[in-house]
This record gives sequence, structure tokens and C-alpha cells, in this order.
Amino acid sequence: MTPQNAPDSRWSDLDRPPLNVAALRRALLVPGSLWTSLDVVTSTGSTNSDLAALATSRPEGAVLVAEEQTAGRGRLDRSWTAPARSGLFLSVLLRPGTDVPVARWGWMALLTGVAAATGLAKAAGVDMSLKWPNDLMVTVGGEERKAGGILAERAGDEAVVVGMGINVSLRADELPVPTAGSLGLANAVSTDRDPLLRAVLRSLERWYGDWRATGGDPGASGLQAAYAAGCSTLGREVRAELPGARSLTGEAVALDGDGRLVLRTGDGERHAVSAGDIVHLRPAT
Repeated sequence: MTPQNAPDSRWSDLDRPPLNVAALRRALLVPGSLWTSLDVVTSTGSTNSDLAALATSRPEGAVLVAEEQTAGRGRLDRSWTAPARSGLFLSVLLRPGTDVPVARWGWMALLTGVAAATGLAKAAGVDMSLKWPNDLMVTVGGEERKAGGILAERAGDEAVVVGMGINVSLRADELPVPTAGSLGLANAVSTDRDPLLRAVLRSLERWYGDWRATGGDPGASGLQAAYAAGCSTLGREVRAELPGARSLTGEAVALDGDGRLVLRTGDGERHAVSAGDIVHLRPAT
């Protein structure tokens, strides 16, 4: 990891100023908060990998942010890269402990999606939706585009590291693929990363606290209903590309109590999908 304030990089793009670490710490590291530490590095390979390596020596609520991530990972080990200071690239360390049964820890990525979408919708003024299981979507020029992703990974027996990569000011000529988007391209009212980061972390603190207080119950905490309400996958014809080179096509009709996507195929059968890529299909004509 490269500490922030490295020479020759701080002012390389005046439209993308560095995060104000001191101000972020004053705002977030307050008595009673979930957040216990916040570190910002200029560049690193993967904040998830770095924080996982520190998990045994850090308390719950540690936050690691990178101004640039050179080997960021998404689901299925896909890469996630973007220009320096063009987005929010961070990981947080959470310890649900005995409050939440391990069987419910799978909800943590979905919970983070709800928290990020709701926090960014307020702070950036952008309508955001969730593509199951962990993509953050925006609308650019009338098209649905991916602006962020979430990856939750176990770090030992007691901890989970949850990483987020969110495109904030990425310009059209910087998009890694045509289907990508950013808050800026979705006409956000602000692309100032400091308030956006505060909004995401405060929203995550609230949703995580409510979920943990109910023993991780997605119904009692309101998490299941909130995810379903913001999920653009539900109600659409989709193709699930499953492990083992299998696929399943049907209508996404529900999210079950384990966070699985329920598809209704043409024969009326229902199938719960727990892993795989989801492709949104155009409605049949």
C-alpha cells in the first residue's frame, strides 16, 4: 500500500482532488459509531486483500480506502480498475459475531448494496437500482449501466471484509466497457467524493445495525423488502448463467429468505438461484 500524499500524484488531475482524510475522520470516527479507524492510501492492488490481511489485528469498523486500485476484484475474480481518484474504492471490516447466525452472513453483500444505493441516491441525487446480487446500476442516456459492485469475503472464522467499487466521475472515454456507467454520466448533482463516502458509510452503519439487532433476520430488519423494492432484476425476464456451464431462463419473481433469486420458468416451476451471472433480457415480443 502507498500512503496518501505521495509526490507527483496529488495534483495530477485538478478535477479529481484527493479525499480529505482529516475531515472524514472527524465526521465518521465519533463516540458510539461503528467506524473505528479510517485509512486512505494513494494506491494499492486490492483494498479487500489488504484489509483481510489485517483482520486479526483490527477491530470491527476498520475502513480502508484507496485513491487508486490496480488489482481490484469483483465477483468470479473479475478485475475492477479505474483512473486514480475517479471513484470510491474501499473495504470495511465487520464482525457479526454471535449476534447473527453464520447462515445469514450471505446477506451482507446484499445489505451493503441497499446501503450504498440509498446513501448515494440522497447524496448524489441519482436514481440507483440493484441488479442481483451485487451490482449498483444507474441510467445513462436511457440505458441501464453498471456503476458499482460489491464483494464480501470471509476473513477467518469471525470476520467479513466487504469491498465496494463505485464509479463517480468516470468520463465516457474512460469507461472500461460500453455497459459501464458512473454517477457523473448519470447527471449526479455532486461528484464530490468526501460527502459521497460519508453518506455511504453512514447508511451502511444504519442498515448493518438494524440487521444485526434482529439477529440478521432479513424480514424483521426490513432488509429483504428494501432490496426487493430497489432491485431492477425482479419482474424481468432473465437468463441465469450457472456454475457448470448451465443456464436457466425465466422471470425473476422473488427474493427468498436466504437472499436467493427465484426464477419462474416457462413450465411454471420455480427455481432458487444462489450463485451465477444474471443477464437482463428484453421482454418477448
